[in-house]
Amino acid sequence: QVQLVESGGGLVQPGGSLRLSCAASGSIFRVNGMGWYRQAPGKERDWVATITNAGYTNYADSVKGRFTISLDNGKNTVYLQMNSLKPEDRAVYYCNAQLITLSSPLLTNYWGQGTQVTVSS
Repeated sequence: QVQLVESGGGLVQPGGSLRLSCAASGSIFRVNGMGWYRQAPGKERDWVATITNAGYTNYADSVKGRFTISLDNGKNTVYLQMNSLKPEDRAVYYCNAQLITLSSPLLTNYWGQGTQVTVSS
């Protein structure tokens, strides 16, 4: 069993900052990479950023220069530092992990339960 637990969402004014965290736990053999996705009301889930266990990062154009993803390999925890937040960043943010468990050699995707981010004055 693998669990992803997110934290750090909330309400922030435009231009403000938030830091999301997501910790993966359970029968993990190796985390290959982790990332963040978001889903705004009435829209599909969109990719935001990903990071590999080697530290390579990628960002959606809409957040490039404002968001920073980082990974603590020792804690299997991924962070998303969000700066200069805009009302259009409002969404439920989901953590994703691509990992191998102790019981299977297959690379598998796991998802967190989501954390709400609201940007409003």
